[in-house]
Amino acid sequence: MDARALHLHTYFLFPFSVDKEVVIEDHQRVWSKHSYWANGLDEWIADHGGGAGSPVAGKLGRWQRDSYRRFDMDSYAYQDMVFFHPFVRRVFFDTGSTFSAEAGGSENMLRVYTIPLMHLGETGRKLIFEASDARGRSAAVTVTDLRLFMFANGIGILTIGVESTHLRISQALWINEMMRKVYPSSGRQLREGRTPNRMALRLEGGGEPQTIVEETFQRCVLKSYLPPLSKVITELLYFLNYSTQEFEPLLDERMIVCTYLSVDPKSVEPEFDQSEEYEMLMSRLMYVDREGEGYRYESEFTREAMRKQTYRRWAHQGTLYGFTSYSNVTLVMGRFDCDEHQLGEGFLVHRMFMSRYYLTVVVALFYRATLLDFSERTALVSRALGHRFGSADFTDEDTRMVARLMAEVQLFSNYWYFSELANKDEEIEHFRMQCEEFRVPSMKAELEEELEKLNLTLERIYQARNTESINRLAMLSMILGGGAMITGYFGMNFGQEFERFFFSPPNKGWAHWVSITAVSLIVVGSVLFTIFLVVSNWSDYRTILLPSRQKQAGSLRRTLGIEEDEDGGAG
Repeated sequence: MDARALHLHTYFLFPFSVDKEVVIEDHQRVWSKHSYWANGLDEWIADHGGGAGSPVAGKLGRWQRDSYRRFDMDSYAYQDMVFFHPFVRRVFFDTGSTFSAEAGGSENMLRVYTIPLMHLGETGRKLIFEASDARGRSAAVTVTDLRLFMFANGIGILTIGVESTHLRISQALWINEMMRKVYPSSGRQLREGRTPNRMALRLEGGGEPQTIVEETFQRCVLKSYLPPLSKVITELLYFLNYSTQEFEPLLDERMIVCTYLSVDPKSVEPEFDQSEEYEMLMSRLMYVDREGEGYRYESEFTREAMRKQTYRRWAHQGTLYGFTSYSNVTLVMGRFDCDEHQLGEGFLVHRMFMSRYYLTVVVALFYRATLLDFSERTALVSRALGHRFGSADFTDEDTRMVARLMAEVQLFSNYWYFSELANKDEEIEHFRMQCEEFRVPSMKAELEEELEKLNLTLERIYQARNTESINRLAMLSMILGGGAMITGYFGMNFGQEFERFFFSPPNKGWAHWVSITAVSLIVVGSVLFTIFLVVSNWSDYRTILLPSRQKQAGSLRRTLGIEEDEDGGAG
C-alpha cells in the first residue's frame, strides 16, 4: 500500500547573525538618526535594497512590520500569547507600540516582519517553491508564509512556510530533506543528487508562470570564510548585502525543519499508528531522511535515540512529537475530533503547530543562534587580545571590547533567556526537549565559563599594571621627597655660622657654590627622571589627563580583500 499524506506543512527556519557594526558603517544615512539598533530596523528594512534592484521586493512586495494589533479572544495574538508566562509575552511578542505605556514607554527588543502573500490570491496567483536534483526528481509546494524575526542583539530568523496536500509520503520526505539545503557541501552532493541542482521561487496561475529567483549552484566558492548561500535566501534578505559580510549564516548547509504531517488513514493498514512501520516513518521525519526500508540507521541505535527525542503523551491517538538538533516534528494520523475540540473549528494539533509549537521552536532556535554567535565573538575577541597576552600592552579599548561582550551576554541571560516559557506541562516539556537537542543549557554554561576566564585574565593583567603604576609612584615620591627634603634643609635659615658659611661666605665662598650645584643637580635630575617615567608610560596616564570620547566599535568579523559578487548568491 502506497502511504499518502493528507497534509504536509513545513517551516524552513534559517538563523543568521547581522554584523551590526558593518551595517551601521555601511548605512550611515539611516543609522545616524538612531542611537539604538532596534529603533532603526523599520526604516532600514523599508528603505534599503527594495525597488527594481530586488526581484523579491519588486514582484512580491517588501518586508512589512507585522506586530500584533488585535487582542480580543478570537485574535491570533490572544490565542498565541495566553499560553506563555506574562514575562515571556513582554519579551517574545512584537506588540509594536500598543503596550508602550505599560512597558515603560519603549517597545520590546523584537521586530517581526512579513511579506504578505494574501494579495496574490486576489489575482489568482500563488507563490511556488520548487526544487529538482541531478537524478530527475523534483517537487513543488505552495509558499503560504514568509516571516522574519529580527532581535535587538543582531540575530535574525527567516522562516519559509510551505504546504502541500494529498501527496505520497515519499514525496513529503523528499521535500523536507532537499528544500532545506542552502548550499552544497561538495560537488559530489550535486552529482549524486543529494543536494538540489536547482531551487526557485516562482509565481503561477492567473497568467504566465514567472520565476522570481532561481539558484542552480553552478559556481560555489568560499569567500572570506562565508559559504555560497542560495539566491533564494540572499534575495529574500534583499536589505542585507551578503557579499560585503553584513550578515552570516549560523548553521551548516541545512535549514532547521519544523514540520507537520498528517497520514491518510485510508492509505495504510488499520492500527498503523501503533506499528513499527509508524515508528520508522517518525524516524525518517525526525532525522530528515528520504523514504527507505526500515530505519535509516542501525535499528537499536535509532530506537534508543528516539526514546529520548520523542514525546509520547498522545501516542495512543497516533500523535507523536519529535525533537532533534535540526528538526521539530509533529506526526498525526488523519484529522479527527480531539475530545471536546471540534474539527469544525480546525484540527487542534495543526492549530497548535502553527501557533505555540512554531513560536517555541523560534525561541529555542534564537537561543541556539545567539549562543553560537557569542561563541564566535568570544573567539574573535580572544584572538584580538591574544598577541598581547604575556605583556602589559593593553588599552582601554580592549577593556571596553570585553565589557561590551560581557554586557550583551548578561542582557541575554537576564532579559532573553528563560528555562520555562509556558504555563502548561506539555508546552514546557516540548520546549525543554527542543532546548536539550539544541544543546542550549550546555552551550550557555560553557560560554559563561569562557567569559569568566577571559575577564579574570584581564583583571590579572590590569592588576599587574596597577601594581607597576603604584611602584612607579612610590619611587617618584621617594625621589621627589628626598630632593624636597634636601632643598628644604638647604633653604632653611639657621643664622650665624650656618648663614655665613652657605649664604654669605667671605672671600670666594666655595662651599656656597658647591652646595648650589649639588642641590640643583638633584632637583634637575629628579624632574628629568619624572618626565622620563611619565613619557615612557604615557598610555597609563593619558586617559586620566586627556580623557577622550569612545570610538564606534569596529567589526570583528569583516575581513580585508572582499571579492565583490554582483548577485550575492551561490551562482
